[in-house]
Amino acid sequence: MSFKCLKSFFGIGVMLMLLMFNCNSDNGSKNDTAKVQLKLVDEPGDYLEVNIEIIDIQYKSSDDEENWVSFNPEGGYPINVDITELIAGNSLLLTDEVVPVGILKQVRLVLSDNNTLKIEGEDDLIPLETPSAQKSGLKLNLNEELESGFVYSFILDWNVQKSIVKAGNSGKYILKPVIKVNVEVNSGSISGKVVEIIEEVETPVGNQVVEVYTTDDVLVKDTLTDENGDFVIQGLEAGNYILKISREGYLEYVSEEVIVTVGNIEPAETIVLELE
Repeated sequence: MSFKCLKSFFGIGVMLMLLMFNCNSDNGSKNDTAKVQLKLVDEPGDYLEVNIEIIDIQYKSSDDEENWVSFNPEGGYPINVDITELIAGNSLLLTDEVVPVGILKQVRLVLSDNNTLKIEGEDDLIPLETPSAQKSGLKLNLNEELESGFVYSFILDWNVQKSIVKAGNSGKYILKPVIKVNVEVNSGSISGKVVEIIEEVETPVGNQVVEVYTTDDVLVKDTLTDENGDFVIQGLEAGNYILKISREGYLEYVSEEVIVTVGNIEPAETIVLELE
């Protein structure tokens, strides 16, 4: 083989190697990602409306305070939601995006000052004072290791009752969000229905508080039924739980143990409230 042919052969070989490297690099970049979903749900409170405006949702994968990256929700910003409507299995999908694998350390919700409250007996919406700390971003610790190709659904469980504080003399309402985070790959749910018997007909009981306790009688969380009497309690760690319902004029309901497993929705029996 002549030197010229050998040189041409070598050149072709180098080009093939570069092409293979580029292809492998492209495939690697596509495979080194995971999908992250953020779902907002609510625990009930004594308010008719709690209207929240979210103007940015960010995440970071390092300890660097400057290294925040914004999610890009499909509908864009701002995101306006009455969180009192997020009951009985209703949730708001804040974002559903592909991110690089690694440790997802924190997310933060950046709120505007356009947040309002509606209470019983008041026709007008009441402004919710939003401290500057919430406007700069409510930080939620995740510390979840994201693996390539997996979908991670984080449930942001907003406790509305604990999140609103009435100031003493001023009478103002202050927004101090209390949010618990759980990930669906490590949790399960309980669904069910609450009814009462009226004229021998099963009738749905809406707006009824359903509480979930551990077997040691520790309250874990609660939710409300919708107008059809249905409820779903999400973000429960695997284990055994007991459902309780208290309603004036009715016998207290206490369920048998309900076993929750990761990734599943455990259907509870239809709960029939009985008059005292």
